[in-house]
Amino acid sequence: MNFLSQSILENTVIDLLWFTGICVFGVLIKRYFSIVLSKVLYRVLRHDKVPIYTCIELLRKPLEVFVILTAIWLASYHIKVPKAWHLTPVEHFGILMVIWKTFQIMLIMSFSWILIRITKFLAIVFQEKAALTESKLDDQFVPFTKDLVIVALVLMTFFSMLGIVFKIDVIALITGLGIGGLAIALAARETLENLFASFTIFLDLPFLVGDTILLDKVTGDVEKIGFRSTRIRTGDGSLVTVPNRLITAQALENLSQRNYRRARYALRLRLDTPTEAVKAIVNDIQTLVESHDKIYHSDPGKTRFDAIGDNSLDILVSYHVATNSIVVLNEVKEEINYQILSIVQKHQAQLAYPTFRIIN
Repeated sequence: MNFLSQSILENTVIDLLWFTGICVFGVLIKRYFSIVLSKVLYRVLRHDKVPIYTCIELLRKPLEVFVILTAIWLASYHIKVPKAWHLTPVEHFGILMVIWKTFQIMLIMSFSWILIRITKFLAIVFQEKAALTESKLDDQFVPFTKDLVIVALVLMTFFSMLGIVFKIDVIALITGLGIGGLAIALAARETLENLFASFTIFLDLPFLVGDTILLDKVTGDVEKIGFRSTRIRTGDGSLVTVPNRLITAQALENLSQRNYRRARYALRLRLDTPTEAVKAIVNDIQTLVESHDKIYHSDPGKTRFDAIGDNSLDILVSYHVATNSIVVLNEVKEEINYQILSIVQKHQAQLAYPTFRIIN
């Protein structure tokens, strides 16, 4: 027992053992504690389509960091800094104050990290629940709310550090921003415009996640509506990010809201094609279009002999497909095109090709 009472660097052996033991204990239990707590949270908020390892992977690292920092904080009460080192007390500016405030910042940030990861897990759960409903509004509301909550948590973390670590009166700071706050607002004008524009999009609902839209020169499917920008996946697979303020400031066409998509192109026959064959081809194509099961029958479109060109007799094929999907439109066009070729061959006609005249 005399050994435990001996002093090393002005700390007893038993105090040093307590300090070491608590730190080692924190390192040993960090993984077990993080997994157990993650499982508890998963059981409270579980969803059949969200596996448990998703929750564990999100929370394990921030919980482990928080456990280690907490263990170091508890262990620090069992030791003291030797007076022989002549260090400035923690209450006054010096290396001890820097270490203590840095530790406080790390502890607050680790706790905020946990809250952010919980928010992300909740977003995954609610996203799966939203997928079960017919409405697309909740599909875009969940990621938007997630981003908004994360931003709020980051701001709360920042002000918490100012108040707890640096002893700044946060309420007085926010109240006294005055002209400085106005200057910040002006500097962040575009960010605020994008934020207000995102609320406008949610209130007016010009489009939803999954809709196909035409915006200026961009056409594609809406993948995500954030509080700053909207992500659009174009037909060639590119991901275009458009600031929300630009979306609300210009004309936008929601292609998903229309009842049909139009196919319109010219069928060019040779100039020597008999008139009766042209009439028969026009009538057969119109009959083909009207009989197709995916044609918009309220307005199927019209096939007509449109023009006599320099090198061809032009038949204008125009019809409406009852879909808002470009994929379905292309499939129907392909089916009809194959049958149009058969019609042309049936009437012993030929497609036109460019001819060249030699001028002497």
